[in-house]
Amino acid sequence: MNFELNRRRWGHLALGLSMSGLLPTSQAQNYPSRPIKLVVPFPPGGSTDVIARMMAQKLAEALKVNVVVENKAGVGSILGTDAVAKSAPDGHTLVVSANPAIAPGPLMRTNMPYDAFRDFTHLALLGTFPNGFVVRADHPAKSMAEFIATARARPGVLNYASAGLGSSGFLTGELLKQAAGINMVHVPYKGSGPAITDLMGGQLDGMFESLVTATNYVRGGKLRLLSISGEARNKNFPEVPALNEFVPGVVGGAWFGISAPAKLPTLIANRLQTEIQAIVNAPEMLLRLTEMGMTPMPLTGQDFVNFLQAENRRWGPLIRAGKISVE
Repeated sequence: MNFELNRRRWGHLALGLSMSGLLPTSQAQNYPSRPIKLVVPFPPGGSTDVIARMMAQKLAEALKVNVVVENKAGVGSILGTDAVAKSAPDGHTLVVSANPAIAPGPLMRTNMPYDAFRDFTHLALLGTFPNGFVVRADHPAKSMAEFIATARARPGVLNYASAGLGSSGFLTGELLKQAAGINMVHVPYKGSGPAITDLMGGQLDGMFESLVTATNYVRGGKLRLLSISGEARNKNFPEVPALNEFVPGVVGGAWFGISAPAKLPTLIANRLQTEIQAIVNAPEMLLRLTEMGMTPMPLTGQDFVNFLQAENRRWGPLIRAGKISVE
């Protein structure tokens, strides 16, 4: 009986060590053993979806296995992210992690279904990018100065959309409202795609959207880009002023990364981090991401975690001061 009890204890210990990444397993060594699912917690058509499909194609080539993109939108990207947190930590289910679901989004919620750090293995940051403030092509405001002046003159009349509560566009809008002393109505959407459709259809006045998504619409003449929320003007649109030229201190943006469930074996985590970093650092991908308005920043492991913690420290004061709460 004692032998059987000890055998079971050692079995449980071995399982725990393998799940925590301390014990190499045949499963980890043979990874990947089947297609990988990359969850995009937003609807199709937005910047997250665009970048996810680019990464999925390259990751499939590197790992020599199909990488299937699955859009699972809802609750400000928390639904899809939560599904991955509760998946088996075997490297076959990944998520495109982003602001609303990981950092600083959870600072605005009291009912998070997961811990943004404890319940994930954050593999790699892909990059960051500023938001552009866009209006429909025939909007009366021809410049950001005009839009802000109208918002001041008509408080509560103009509205702006974002990809959802807690998104970088939402936070940039709240920062602008506080810094400029204006009152605009926020209209949250379940992703960028539906919001852009309504913006072009005239139901909205403006929208903070990533340059990754906005660029094609601006180049195609369907939207007008009034400003960009980066530290300085963007080299892809040198004629468009930075938002902080009108309202000093208003700088906002988004980030994208790839994460997995917690307790991912170290062998698998290292393999994925190496492949993702190589993909982002490849000259062709660097050029493509840069042309889309993104600043590639392939941080992995603890460096990625440090970045996420810095995002919380950066946005925490704004969220607390504005008593921003998302339920």
